[in-house]
Amino acid sequence: MTDALPFGLTDVDDDLALSLRSGLDDVEIALRKACVSDYPFVTETSSHLMSAGGKRFRPLLALVASQYGDPTAFGNVPGAVVAELTHLATLYHDDVMDEAKLRRGAPSANARWDNTVAILTGDFLFARAADIASDLGTDIVRLQARTFERLCTGQIRETVGPGAGEDPVAHHLEVLAGKTGSLIAAAARMGAMTSGASDSVAVAVSAYGEKFGVAFQLSDDLLDIASESTESGKTPGTDLREGVRTLPVLLALQGNEPSGARLRELLSGPLVDDGLHAEALGLLRGSSALERARTVLVSWADSARSELTALPSCAATDALAMMCDVVVDRSA
Repeated sequence: MTDALPFGLTDVDDDLALSLRSGLDDVEIALRKACVSDYPFVTETSSHLMSAGGKRFRPLLALVASQYGDPTAFGNVPGAVVAELTHLATLYHDDVMDEAKLRRGAPSANARWDNTVAILTGDFLFARAADIASDLGTDIVRLQARTFERLCTGQIRETVGPGAGEDPVAHHLEVLAGKTGSLIAAAARMGAMTSGASDSVAVAVSAYGEKFGVAFQLSDDLLDIASESTESGKTPGTDLREGVRTLPVLLALQGNEPSGARLRELLSGPLVDDGLHAEALGLLRGSSALERARTVLVSWADSARSELTALPSCAATDALAMMCDVVVDRSA
């Protein structure tokens, strides 16, 4: 068996694992090259988060999807790089909006430099992604542009919040589909497209990717509340401290448990006080909201898995099914 793959894929067909590991190594080289600028300071800022690591899940998914066509096709690695650069660019912007101090265990770009540098670095990475996409054809460029549109719309919807009479939970899930699901779906579709897989495969892996992306984010949100570790890449309770209302919080606020009134009081804004933060975290962990949120997560993972029936039975499809198991198990 080859070296471990990202996202806990430990039981993958040996030939597939070798192909994916080789592809991910090539992606890493290409990412480093894409962050190089004629101006050394830009190289430093754009390499900052990339060098800090990350799951590289989007390139992984693109490379798995490329197995349905020609896994050695020239465009497979560049397509995976486009997806990851787009993701990295959004992280720079997210940290500015969230006023985050840390990202992947390192100081965020806005904390290390300032908001202007962080925003412009994100823009630089978007530009590099678009440049690479232009070598892959107009269909890939169009896919990246439309995905970027959905990412921005999802972020705006989250910022504005649900409208009058709109269900906050339904609104939240639609935000996740735009902010997270759309790029994961695009990564899968890119892999199918660059490898020359059929249109039906591209549609199926894209549908899988969007639903899986929602499950992926729900899993991270559950970990943020329930976990004592930093498996999600953040200190537990970070979203709670920053006043971000994830699904467990929304469900707790809708419930009629005795702790609901106190939670509503505590969650009226960011929880900067350590004592109040610990109290809110304890109330959430003791509520039924976590199990209800996990039921929603399982539903999205099952829905993603159902899209695999349109794909041929092969090692790549087995790997996609395995990802559904991992995204559920990691939040247990």
